[in-house]
Amino acid sequence: MTSARFDRRPYAGAEDLRAMQDLAGRLWSPGATWHVGDLAWERFQHTGREHEWPTMLWDAGGAIAAWGWADSGHLGLVADPGRPALAGEVLDWFAATAPATAPATAPWPVRTVRVSSAETHLFPALDRHGYRRTDEGPFSLHMVMDLDDGLPVPSPAAGYRLRAVGDADVPQRVAAHRAAFHPSRVTEESYRAVRRAWPYRPDLDWVAEAPDGSAAAFCLVWLDEANLAARIEPAGTVPGHRRRGLARAVCLAALHAARRAGARRAVVSPRGDDAYPVPARLYRSLGFRECARSLGYRHPA
Repeated sequence: MTSARFDRRPYAGAEDLRAMQDLAGRLWSPGATWHVGDLAWERFQHTGREHEWPTMLWDAGGAIAAWGWADSGHLGLVADPGRPALAGEVLDWFAATAPATAPATAPWPVRTVRVSSAETHLFPALDRHGYRRTDEGPFSLHMVMDLDDGLPVPSPAAGYRLRAVGDADVPQRVAAHRAAFHPSRVTEESYRAVRRAWPYRPDLDWVAEAPDGSAAAFCLVWLDEANLAARIEPAGTVPGHRRRGLARAVCLAALHAARRAGARRAVVSPRGDDAYPVPARLYRSLGFRECARSLGYRHPA
């Protein structure tokens, strides 16, 4: 049951997303799971899925102090460590909500949570609510780099050009994303929604343009101005253009743009498991270093 100290309300649109971003920004650290840009990207990259994402916000004294976002039996959450009871309340809400969001193929309601190893304030609530650590499946590394510490100059392969994305480039930008992350539910409609979302900036959305004018690789950076922190999400290369250093070049171009916009450090969260090692190797070569990793928790069936 929700404590009388907190009021909770379901997600109701863009104003509540900004409130969720505000809380994530106030609590942000390089090892945090959520950056303000992650929330914009995850909320808008797919159109028509809003009904699949029950989301609840907890208000404490006129400011959002916690939120939970359920998706296919998985919970994303942020909770103010200064109010330890809130994490438990989010998990109680999730327990009641998860059956309605579990995959149709699941024989029972699945409940999983993924947090960062840096978010130690969430561990006690997960333990009390019966969640147990699991090493099954992939995990992510949380990596950080100082943008004032010798950021390399991008050097694209011959015939390719690095540039920022404009409105007219959306079709080819989406085509590149869908090719790099096939199968993908990103569409031109959803990408235009991403471009309208705060804190998207077109000067931080970059492509490596192939000789035929198509987008061969891309890197989108989100800037949290309050924390002077840039976030890469997403970056990729079209299969036919891989192994030419384009991902490195386009990420460096976007990071230089972020530094010009005021960012002092950058973060990224590639896969860390051996099944998908290439992105982590790329980011290490750019100067990123590991500062935390994701931890998976599962509630026993």
